[in-house]
Amino acid sequence: MLSLLPERLDRMVLLGAHCDDIAIGAGGALLELCRAHPGVSVTAMVLTGGGSLREEEEREALAAFCPGAKLEIIVHDLPDGRVPVRWERAKQAVEEVRAMGEPDLILGPTAHDAHQDHRTLSKIIPTVFRDHLALGYEILKWESDLAQPSVYLPLAEPVLREKVTKLLEHYGSQRDRTWFDAETFAGLARVRGVQCHARYAEAFHAQKLVLGVAPLTGIDPVD
Repeated sequence: MLSLLPERLDRMVLLGAHCDDIAIGAGGALLELCRAHPGVSVTAMVLTGGGSLREEEEREALAAFCPGAKLEIIVHDLPDGRVPVRWERAKQAVEEVRAMGEPDLILGPTAHDAHQDHRTLSKIIPTVFRDHLALGYEILKWESDLAQPSVYLPLAEPVLREKVTKLLEHYGSQRDRTWFDAETFAGLARVRGVQCHARYAEAFHAQKLVLGVAPLTGIDPVD
């Protein structure tokens, strides 16, 4: 198993179709990365939920999930479940984030996600961020759309507990959903942990990785 890290982590972009997507899919990663890189710049953009209780929940939640970060949150008001027919607005929203600066890491939904809003956003990301490290997070739900991931971030048990606690604390509007509970979040994290020789983990999908090889010094390339 090979560990790959960005050369630097000065700026992260977080993209979600709905309020809570980012925290569910990558809440543990956010806690770990923001603490490991104090003062990191984080821009979070969500396509739906603007002007509602869900936006209030999202702002409070992401502030808790990004400790010590320079955080900017943008929540648009596209209709939930109708993002595919609002392609132009969704594409423009992602392009506006792209124009704000050069990110070192992008976290967003995966292309195989069965939810139409998630899938649409995932298809837009590589058309706007063409030369960046973009990882797709997982969201366990009713649809049987989980695929085998290729990237893992081990989580210590206290971090996993903190993630679950914050999800339940900040997203009260989602507690009536049958899959929104501690067992769901911890169960998937345990499975992904087994797959990377850890107790718990979050897993991601990489559409494309480019490997760089450091040049050898002191050697004549002609020989």
